[in-house]
Amino acid sequence: MSAALLSGCHNTGTDQKGSQKDILIANIDTTVSPAKDFFQYANGTWIKNNPIPSSESQWGIANLVQEETWARLREINTAAAKNKSAKPNSALQKIGDFYYTGMDTVGIEKNGIRPLQPEIDRINAINSIQELLNEVAHLNTFLVSPMFDLSVSQDMKNSSKMALYISQGGLGLPNRDYYFNKDKRTADIRKEYVAHIVRMMQLLGENPSIAQKHGNRIMDIETELASKSRKLEDLRDPYRNYNKMTIEEVTKLTPSINWTNFFTQIGVKNLDTVIVGQPEFLNELEHNLKTVSVESWKAYLSWFLISDYASKLSSAFDKEHFYFYGKVLNGQQKQRVRWKRVLDTEEEGMGELLGRLYVDKYFSEITKKRYETLVNNILEAYADRIKRLQWMSPVTKEKALDKLSKVIKKVGYPDKWKDYSSLMIDRDSYVMNVLRSRDWAFNYQLNKLGKPVDRSEWEMTPQTYNAYYNPSNNEIVLPAAIFIIPGLPDSLADDAIVYSYAGGSTIGHEITHGFDDEGRQYDAQGNLRNWWTKEDEDNFKAKTALIVDQFSSYVVLDNVHVNGKASLGENIADLAGILLGYEAFQKTDQAKEGEKIAGLTPDQRYFLGYALSWLGHQRDEQLAKQIMIDVHAPPYLRVNGPLSDIPEFYKAFDVKPGDPMYRPDSLRARIW
Repeated sequence: MSAALLSGCHNTGTDQKGSQKDILIANIDTTVSPAKDFFQYANGTWIKNNPIPSSESQWGIANLVQEETWARLREINTAAAKNKSAKPNSALQKIGDFYYTGMDTVGIEKNGIRPLQPEIDRINAINSIQELLNEVAHLNTFLVSPMFDLSVSQDMKNSSKMALYISQGGLGLPNRDYYFNKDKRTADIRKEYVAHIVRMMQLLGENPSIAQKHGNRIMDIETELASKSRKLEDLRDPYRNYNKMTIEEVTKLTPSINWTNFFTQIGVKNLDTVIVGQPEFLNELEHNLKTVSVESWKAYLSWFLISDYASKLSSAFDKEHFYFYGKVLNGQQKQRVRWKRVLDTEEEGMGELLGRLYVDKYFSEITKKRYETLVNNILEAYADRIKRLQWMSPVTKEKALDKLSKVIKKVGYPDKWKDYSSLMIDRDSYVMNVLRSRDWAFNYQLNKLGKPVDRSEWEMTPQTYNAYYNPSNNEIVLPAAIFIIPGLPDSLADDAIVYSYAGGSTIGHEITHGFDDEGRQYDAQGNLRNWWTKEDEDNFKAKTALIVDQFSSYVVLDNVHVNGKASLGENIADLAGILLGYEAFQKTDQAKEGEKIAGLTPDQRYFLGYALSWLGHQRDEQLAKQIMIDVHAPPYLRVNGPLSDIPEFYKAFDVKPGDPMYRPDSLRARIW
């Protein structure tokens, strides 16, 4: 479940006798019919009573969990920062020193731009395209990625090998559509973006006229790069975005770049091949390297560097960065308090080091075992459903069941933790701590090249309210925080809530990503390989077309529609996840006994529990941004959309033909 939502002190309310009111009942808006708008019915009272705070772009379940997590992490960090006897190079010393420098606003203000001045001087000294490319290589070593993106990951067609990927990038706006969409909202953002660049260049010391010239030229460069960047939906085609090339072949695309020299500078030797995501993008980059002046490129690099580190610098840079990326793009009226922002930065830099302390204190073995059992129950339900499919042939079913049986299950936290012993953190400079942590992360990734794939590794920390499916490992990864239900201890959550909130929206959802329109193209070993018969593939595509059409018809803001093609995988996973959780829930004692809790039947509690997992609301700015850059539909449609395809939901809430939540049987999607 890739969460997107909201927070505050979650009050479940009390009934007239003073006992705690049921968490589901407390959120229900009885003025709305569940057959008209189930999301609003299930969550409406909470939404009315919990306006979006001025520091946030959205507010809901994810924020509620994050608030709880922040409070726990703050306690750990504050204690570590005060601990004067922490052993040098220990987790406590590094966490305490990082937090101390992040909260040292006096020191940060005094330093101003000084911590980055050596890097700025390097850029200013550039005199040629070759020196420019040398600097691009250097910037990548601490995760500043102008021009294009580099990453190390498993080879999609040989999951036992690690590969270096070169992908489109180099943009300061969220994605390519921001440079070309003609609606007023996006056009205004483009104007604000240039003005923001100009102000940042002035903070770097440029006079207004030169800063304006640089702002316009940087926008021109990014627009050119965006012109050959693929759209959101096109980035979901794994075959089209897999182009393995020798170094000589990549050099033909960009003869201005000596890739052997580039890779040597970032610490990679003896590299024979790379995987290029979008060859046409590299062609466009080559054109720009030949036509854009060195001075304009230098301004572009300075912009990328300062934008990446602005929130870690003195208040002038920090406030200007927030104005555009917080207020203009997301609608936030003010910044979050500093300690939360420092914790977020620490999470990026050494989250697993922090996670080890978090798990020791806040995630019990009893909870871990409960959710490991739930994962097994969901997998069993999936196997049963595959066996009953009418549209899939026996030969493909056999391979689907084999893939399902080989899904790796990671619950709570890693069995093996990352080793941060080579990372130096001290109390001298916040910016330098961030830079060193990024340098550590870059080298950590590069060191995977030429070595066996470590399938035990996690890409999320235990304290993350999210989860993922990794097709190359054929694994689901479920961090400890994803199971938190704000305001409700796990021991008090009935199975209807657990099987929907965790089982349906998270576990079933993530498992289904192995069988959605993208994940289904990988085999049981995690290799990009077609294991479907032609007839089964055609049947699958016909069924998914119903979901594309359904979600493309939803208008969410002004005349903005959901991108049904880009969000297809998530919508398939939402629908199947609900059905998997529901089928597994039917085997529990609660479902079999059928007794009501707080006046709700087990089935009603199940579907309300699913709606709880997407509780919240968003600002218009954030909603518009989500539609453009995110493969997930807005939260309310992740409830109303898939539930309108499920007959069991209709029965639970008496949905009839003519009701807004009703879809004719011929238009209902049902795949897995």
